[in-house]
Amino acid sequence: MIGERTRMFLRRVGAMLLKEVLQLRRDRVSLATMITIPLMQLLLFGYAINTQPRNLPTAVLLQESSDVGRTILRALENTKYFKIVREARDEQEFDRLLQSGTVLFGIEIPANFERDLRRGDRPALLVAADASDPVASGSALAALSTLTQTALRWDRSIPEFTATPFEVRTHARYNPAAVSQLNIVPGLLGTILTLTMLIFTALAVTREIERGTMETLLAMPITPVEIMLGKIAPYVVIGFVQASLIVGAGFLLFAVPIFGNLFLLATLTTLFIATNLSVGYTFSTLAQNQLQAVQMAMMFFLPNLLLSGFLFPYAGMPQWAQYVGEALPLTHFLRIVRAIMLKGSTLADLRYDSLALVVLMLIAMTIAVTRFRTTLD
Repeated sequence: MIGERTRMFLRRVGAMLLKEVLQLRRDRVSLATMITIPLMQLLLFGYAINTQPRNLPTAVLLQESSDVGRTILRALENTKYFKIVREARDEQEFDRLLQSGTVLFGIEIPANFERDLRRGDRPALLVAADASDPVASGSALAALSTLTQTALRWDRSIPEFTATPFEVRTHARYNPAAVSQLNIVPGLLGTILTLTMLIFTALAVTREIERGTMETLLAMPITPVEIMLGKIAPYVVIGFVQASLIVGAGFLLFAVPIFGNLFLLATLTTLFIATNLSVGYTFSTLAQNQLQAVQMAMMFFLPNLLLSGFLFPYAGMPQWAQYVGEALPLTHFLRIVRAIMLKGSTLADLRYDSLALVVLMLIAMTIAVTRFRTTLD
C-alpha cells in the first residue's frame, strides 16, 4: 500500500515537473533571462568593474616648454593614473575642459618653473581635479605624493636638497570636501528615473493584450506613433514630478547645491525621461506578457547601473565596457546632472551628452513604432 502511494506521488510530481519544463521551454525570454543575468553579472563584475581607475583623462597647460616640464609629465603618466589627452592653450580652455567633463585632471606648469627649480626656490606644480566623483579622483591625487621624490631623481642638474625640489598644489574642484552625497544624490536621480520609467512603459502594450483591450485599440482610427505618444505622455509628467521631488529633497535634506540653470536641468531631465520611456515602450512591443516585459526592463537596467559611472568610476572601466556605457542613457544623464548641479555647466559644455540622448531616443522610438506596426499587420 505504501509502495503504491509512493509511486503515485512520484508520478504526479514527475508529471508536474514535465509540465513545468515544457512551459519553461516555450517561455524562451524567461529562460534566456535566467541564463543571461548571472553571466552578465560575472562579466561586468569580473572584467569591467575597477575601483582604482587608471589612465584618467588629463589636460596640461604649459606656461613654459622645458625639458624639466616634459620629464615631470612623463613621470605623471608613468604612475598609470594620468593619461594626457589635451593641451590647453590658455586658462579659459583649461577651465572649460574640466567643467565640460572632457578631462578629470588639469596640470599647469607655470612660467619660470625650470629657472626657479634650478635656483632651489621650490616652485609649485598646479593640479586641478574634478572631484565631483571622489572615487575616481582620490587614488590619483594620492599618487601625486610620491611624484616630487621620483620625477627628477635622475636629473643631475637639479641641486640636491633635503627638501623636495618642487611642490604639488592640488585644487579639488566642485566637491573639495569629498562629500559623498554630492556624488550619490544626483546619481540617484538618474537611477530612480531609469528604473521606474522603464517598468512603467514596459507594461504599456502587454497590459492591453492581457486585458483583452488591444482589439478595441486596434479598431480605432489611430496610428502607431499616436498610440506611442499618447501612452508615453502621462509618464513624462510623472517622471518630471519624481525628478522634482528628488532634486528638492537633495537640496533641502542633503545640501546638494544647484549651481547651474534650473530650466536647462529640467529640459534635459525631460529628454532623459522620454528616452527611457521610449526604450521601455520598445520592450513592451517585443514582450509577449507583462512578466517578460519586466524581465527585459531589468536586463537593460543592470548594465545601466553598473556601466554608467554611478556605482563604479566610468574612467576605470576597460575600453569595451566604456563603449557599452556610451550606448546607455544613464551614462550621459549622470554627466549632465552632475555637471549642471555641481559645476554650473551650460548647454555648450553638455552638447555631446545631450545629442547622445536625442539619438538614443530616436532609435528607440523608431524600433518601437516599427515593431508596433508589425503587430498591427
